[in-house]
Amino acid sequence: MRYLKFLNAFVTNYFTFWIIIFSVFALFEPAPLAQLTHLIIPVLGIIMFGMGVTLTAGEFKRVFQRPKDVGVGVAVQYLVMPFLGFALARVFSLDPLLAAGVVLVGSCPGGTASNVMTYLARGDLALSVTLTSVSTLLAPLMIPLLMYLYAGQWIDVPVFKLFKATVFIVLLPVALGVGLRALLRDRIEYVLPVLPSVSAIAIIFIVGVIVAANAPAISKIGAIIAVIVIIHNTLGLLIGYGAARLSGMDTVRARAISIEVGMQNSGLAVALANTYFGALAALPGAIFSIWHNISGSAIAWWWRRQGSLDEESKQ
Repeated sequence: MRYLKFLNAFVTNYFTFWIIIFSVFALFEPAPLAQLTHLIIPVLGIIMFGMGVTLTAGEFKRVFQRPKDVGVGVAVQYLVMPFLGFALARVFSLDPLLAAGVVLVGSCPGGTASNVMTYLARGDLALSVTLTSVSTLLAPLMIPLLMYLYAGQWIDVPVFKLFKATVFIVLLPVALGVGLRALLRDRIEYVLPVLPSVSAIAIIFIVGVIVAANAPAISKIGAIIAVIVIIHNTLGLLIGYGAARLSGMDTVRARAISIEVGMQNSGLAVALANTYFGALAALPGAIFSIWHNISGSAIAWWWRRQGSLDEESKQ
């Protein structure tokens, strides 16, 4: 168990570093990974299953215990990020497939990495986990609807197929994970510390495969997509924080909502884009996955340091 904990810490503590390293490798040596796009959906299912195993009744009870906090977070998630994706695609006059990919990233729920970043930022971890859970459960309805409203201006959106795929990729594995947790109860506790590293390795693999599959396109348009992703993510973080503060939340809750809104489930965006729109549409999701872990780590470090400074000033 000690070695598993060491491995888990080694993978998760340097998660951003590993993503960058594997992305660079995939960009310059794409051949080994470029042929593995068919594994993206099964691997994402593993991530969602792991998320389900970690969920407890408390996450769902919190929706009724703190309806305002959860409502604000979910509303900002699904109102702000999809619109920002649409607006950026318009401003930069993107190719239809790339525009659809940017909108799709914005339409996805919060990512599981947001929970880790919220913890590191000394934000409200319980709120972050609940927001991730609720936005994920709403994804089968919200993703097809938002894609139809925004991306439908550029491409044909297979609404029903997106709905079925999101149920299959997200809800089914999460439900199986929740069921296993309920069935095994305390007997599964010893596995929980290892799940973050499993999810981290899975995300690293997905990003590497998409970068490899898009290596030629990245050399041509990667810079402009990176600029769009940085703007998208930064505005999400800022607006999430601002909306939380304006609604009367303290800084601890505002940090959770900021990170939850700014950090998307880009792995899901990559899987859906690659399946229904092509590898090029998955490129924004892959780059978002790299960048939001960098920005999330940075803002978590800053807020954690701010917390330390505040504590020192009170002494």
